[in-house]
Amino acid sequence: MRTGFFEVSNEKLVLYLGVNNNRLINKYKEMKLSTKAETILSQINDKNTKLGDLRNIAKEVKKDQQLADELWASKSFFARQLAILIMDKKLLTEEGIDHLISDMDQHNQNEKLQLIDWLMANQLTKDKKTIALIESWEDSQSSLKRRTYWYYQARLRWTGKIQANSEALLSKIENKIEKEQAEVQWAMNFATAWIGVFEKKYRSRCVALGEKTGLYKGQMVSKGCTPDYLPEFISIESKKRNL
Repeated sequence: MRTGFFEVSNEKLVLYLGVNNNRLINKYKEMKLSTKAETILSQINDKNTKLGDLRNIAKEVKKDQQLADELWASKSFFARQLAILIMDKKLLTEEGIDHLISDMDQHNQNEKLQLIDWLMANQLTKDKKTIALIESWEDSQSSLKRRTYWYYQARLRWTGKIQANSEALLSKIENKIEKEQAEVQWAMNFATAWIGVFEKKYRSRCVALGEKTGLYKGQMVSKGCTPDYLPEFISIESKKRNL
């Protein structure tokens, strides 16, 4: 049977959030949290929780879909970060991802972006099936899906691995970036930055795009961090690598 988030067998039904199924939704809401979930929530329900703390808990738990569902349903930002670390990526479907994204949209902007980027890095890029989904999201109606598409393109390049479609991507970015939502602009800008760093034949074009859009110009960053403004980013990162 297919649930709201994941595709699982009847014997392994772990989440009662089916679309337009109020009976199951209410049943889920009435369920008592497991002792394990209650214990973990008491440990991380604190503004001082660090990502390292979540990773340590995840390392002990390993993969536990039922616990992930309970933590996610708590609506806590930290609990949802932990849920992402311990969920079973093989159960993720596009419908399930859509429900996760719908929940993320209830968070503030900073938390929402952290959750979608965390999901991409820790789950979506770990399986060929979900990578194929990412690659289909370039023109998605969801801005978070579009962000994920472009962020994934950046991640493919930031180690210096040259991709065959860089020129085509750059043309699309030039045509779309100024009309995109801010969270998508950042990812498109980031992909452009790494194309400019590692593919010298496109460097002046990438720098020119940054000058044209003016995105992140004058951005103040912490010591040791690179500004997102393309002319600065490309200059600093290419010099670091003697490119």
